[in-house]
Amino acid sequence: MPHDVTLITTLAAGFGLALVLGFVALRLKLPALVGYLMAGVAIGPFTPGFVGDMAIASQLAEIGVMLLMFGVGLHFSLDDLMAVRKIAVPGAVAQMAVATALGMGVAHIWGWSLGAGLVFGLSLSVASTVVLLKALEARGIVDSMNGRIAIGWLIVEDLAMVLVLVLLPALAGVLGGVTPGGAAAPADTAAIWLALGKTLLQVALFIALMLVVGRRFFPWLLWQVTRTGSRELFTLCVVAAAVTIAYGSAALFGVSFALGAFFAGMVMRESKFSHRAAEESLPLRDAFAVLFFVSVGMLFDPHVLIDRPLQVLAVVAIIILGKSLVALAVVLLFRYPLNTALTVSASLAQIGEFSFILAGLGVSLKLLPTEGYSLVLAGALISMALNPLVFSLIEPAQRWIRARSELARKLEARDDPLAELPAATEDKYLARQVVLVGYGRVGRHIAEALAAAGIPFVVADHNRERVEALRERGIPAVLGDASEPAVLIQAHIAHARVLVLATPDTVSVRKMIEVARTLNPGIQTLVRSHNEEEAQRLQADGAGRVFLGERELAQAMVREVLAARAH
Repeated sequence: MPHDVTLITTLAAGFGLALVLGFVALRLKLPALVGYLMAGVAIGPFTPGFVGDMAIASQLAEIGVMLLMFGVGLHFSLDDLMAVRKIAVPGAVAQMAVATALGMGVAHIWGWSLGAGLVFGLSLSVASTVVLLKALEARGIVDSMNGRIAIGWLIVEDLAMVLVLVLLPALAGVLGGVTPGGAAAPADTAAIWLALGKTLLQVALFIALMLVVGRRFFPWLLWQVTRTGSRELFTLCVVAAAVTIAYGSAALFGVSFALGAFFAGMVMRESKFSHRAAEESLPLRDAFAVLFFVSVGMLFDPHVLIDRPLQVLAVVAIIILGKSLVALAVVLLFRYPLNTALTVSASLAQIGEFSFILAGLGVSLKLLPTEGYSLVLAGALISMALNPLVFSLIEPAQRWIRARSELARKLEARDDPLAELPAATEDKYLARQVVLVGYGRVGRHIAEALAAAGIPFVVADHNRERVEALRERGIPAVLGDASEPAVLIQAHIAHARVLVLATPDTVSVRKMIEVARTLNPGIQTLVRSHNEEEAQRLQADGAGRVFLGERELAQAMVREVLAARAH
């Protein structure tokens, strides 16, 4: 076959097999990423048959990394992170520290160097944002408090990994590897600090340039392109910004492609067209993300499953058990409900794209042995495949733990002062009041309207920061999961007039209504819904008045149109 069609054959084989195996994975209730990775294994050099061009696949993977990180930057919200910072930041740091220590421990037992152990442990410590979002979307809990905590936790991990990717090349020589370009390792402590300081200075200059100049220039550029009315030019502008900033950051500042693309997404987010940019670049980002996972699979040697089964088992245990148990303990110690702790634990019981990027960098810097890379990939494949099963075990595990563990029940903070209304609460909040479950974007507007109308209400929410803020403002609020009878009892649901369920966690709505009507058979219920099918199902179950956002908006606009025509 002519050499000039190598790119075409690699793309054709990669996309074709990824489509087939991704479809099979979804039919088996597994993440499609598992199928993409297996497609890479099938066309890799370690399996018989067609072998894709590794050099081309590597460059396509670099573009995939750029666009993946550009997407992360586009969706990165500092506000979302700040809302859950008190649990996400310490939780992510503690979980990453323990997972890294566990990885370094087993690496030491296997006789690996300190640098290899560090890269290996860090690779096991960070979960996949892609897998997490897919799992939360499948369960309709992306916008729930549990989902927000899990996403905030992952954002902290991602930011930590970006920092690691920047610092690792500068420290590679000290850790026993080679610096980029094969330069000699610094000879003394002063030289080490000088090299590290130079790297941090370059990163700081790049970040400053992006935050001061980029956040003004690129949104302006996007606006100018939008004014042309050309969809193709708009998409080209978005993709060109992602790739050129990523490349320029590496060429001019020595910063990784990943960090450059991440900040490209962050500055694009400043534009009012950021949602359109995310939407129109999504197909290309998805396509190259598939190629990234395929190229990663090509590097996986399946013989590691046969040659090193105990090592693979140790890796999977660290990912699924070690990380999850640490997360469970941290969330419970911060006095969040058991359901939140289990959801966050399940979310972190896998590894993904950052693990591949870091492990690949470790191999290129001669820090991580090639078998370490294969072990990371094996752990990723197995943990991704098991992640849906882990999520399905949340409710059974919750029932089992509550039934058998007095410690868990205590840690759920039933004696937490925020879990019950203060003794000094006025009588008007204890009878014929409105109980408002959820104080997010919708609940906040409802609360403001009730306050303006002078209608007493009590808020139930399982975000500790929100409840604390409400208490400081003199608004009666109860901390906890409203599907638990104790929470609604503390909100005095038995004497309430109306129950308003403004929470996006519609999975628990039926349980909340059931509990409320058991305690107060005559209570009126108002429920928020996300789609027509869900609204019909809730109404069929006797949920009371169900409000569907799109439908209510359309009806309000029609009323305005009719009123305008009447005049």
